[in-house]
Amino acid sequence: MQKAWFYEEYGSKEVLKLGDFPFPTPQHNQIIVQVRAAALNPIDFKRRQRPIFPSDFPVVPGCDMAGVVVAKGTGVTKFDLGDAVYGNIQDFNAPGKLKQLGTLAEFIAVEETLVAMKPQNLSFEEAASLPLAVQTAMEGFVTADFKEGQTVFIVGGAGGVGTLAVQLAKNFYNASYVVATCSSAKVEFVKKLGADKVIDYTNTKYEEIKEKFDFLYDTIGDCKNSFVVAKDEAPIIDITWPPSHPRAVYSSLTVSGENLEMIRPYLENGKLKAIIDPTGPYAFTDVIEAFRYLETGRARGKVVISPFPTENAPRFVSRELGSNQMPERVALGTSVC
Repeated sequence: MQKAWFYEEYGSKEVLKLGDFPFPTPQHNQIIVQVRAAALNPIDFKRRQRPIFPSDFPVVPGCDMAGVVVAKGTGVTKFDLGDAVYGNIQDFNAPGKLKQLGTLAEFIAVEETLVAMKPQNLSFEEAASLPLAVQTAMEGFVTADFKEGQTVFIVGGAGGVGTLAVQLAKNFYNASYVVATCSSAKVEFVKKLGADKVIDYTNTKYEEIKEKFDFLYDTIGDCKNSFVVAKDEAPIIDITWPPSHPRAVYSSLTVSGENLEMIRPYLENGKLKAIIDPTGPYAFTDVIEAFRYLETGRARGKVVISPFPTENAPRFVSRELGSNQMPERVALGTSVC
């Protein structure tokens, strides 16, 4: 057994338990990753609160992780044992139920197509903060058919998705003018991300903004009010469901290691930066407190969990495993040929 956080009924954060959970067995095209860091997302607590995605109990929450490949099933070709990888392990568009074993566990199983090599200049904590948020941010620009040189207005520039949307707009999609909203305390922070102009929503109403934009990107579900800053034919993207304005189009995400590979050069040259909320990282034993903070909606960047248990934790033998084989285990530090 391994240590994991899980819940056996829907409800508040208090339904979470820390206890023993079975080790995963790799299926065809899956790798086993020893998790070094994980990040929390709103979908993690929304899924816990009500049955928005079908899944069987008990459920280990968590989508994002970074860690080390310790075993692999048949058919795996992209990764070798010992590789440092990161990714979002839950494909929300795939048929069937979501994985019961999320990333708040010592070891997880994931399809090799969903993960990518960790950029060498990023820590495990930084890498874990990226996958779901950056995939969501990228999907918005793709859904809007955004063109180089266009202007973009980002609602919620200081959140997990917003911080990446601002950076992507400026440095990846080459927007000519980037404006973002945030609260008073975060204005300078969002400016440093690359926004050309930052609007404090606590003292400026959308109706007071005279400029009109080629793309309105709403990361918090406020397009029922913010739509006034979009040009008449401009796309309005809302990453929350349901969209709060008739013109808005919902944008989810494409979960793939390929989109993480696309941004790798921008992470390694510093044009894209992982943003971890300064209250963290939270220890593995403090997951409930991390959820409490995330659910306030005040996070600046991503809420990250690290370090994970490693002392005296078992691990998989370093060899390829068939899909019907149960993994052998050895103590950490044992040399396996």
